[in-house]
Amino acid sequence: MARTILRLMLLLVLALPMDGAWAQAQFPQTPLQVISVDGARHGFTVEVATSADQLAQGLMYRTKMAADAGMLFDFGAPRAISMWMKNTLIPLDMVFITADGVIAGIAERTVPHSTATIASPGPIKAVLELNGGTASRLKLKAGDRVVHPIFGLP
Repeated sequence: MARTILRLMLLLVLALPMDGAWAQAQFPQTPLQVISVDGARHGFTVEVATSADQLAQGLMYRTKMAADAGMLFDFGAPRAISMWMKNTLIPLDMVFITADGVIAGIAERTVPHSTATIASPGPIKAVLELNGGTASRLKLKAGDRVVHPIFGLP
């Protein structure tokens, strides 16, 4: 029951318009690396979302993002996560990551403005959002490792 209420509250916050009267959340930027099973390394500069305001805002209303940029949503303790693309203007790849930094699954090229829920493939600690098509272009897949301090890795 509490989980359902929390999900509904998050959906309500995400559905509210952000009309200039509200301040945009600010995000710290940090380096992140994805290491493929075959040893290939891919570096990104990510904005990190940890607070309720940051998690709710995410990449909404952005019209572009650099090719080597992304956003890392840190949900703290592992749990099932559902996300959507309402008020998100660019297609994204959502990379679902376990507490030990292993990619559990990827939702590729999510559809801008969609209210369809995109569920994690099980309990996860974080979601890395990248420009749509990045996962395919870099051949990222489940089993690859994400290196970032939130996973206890430098």
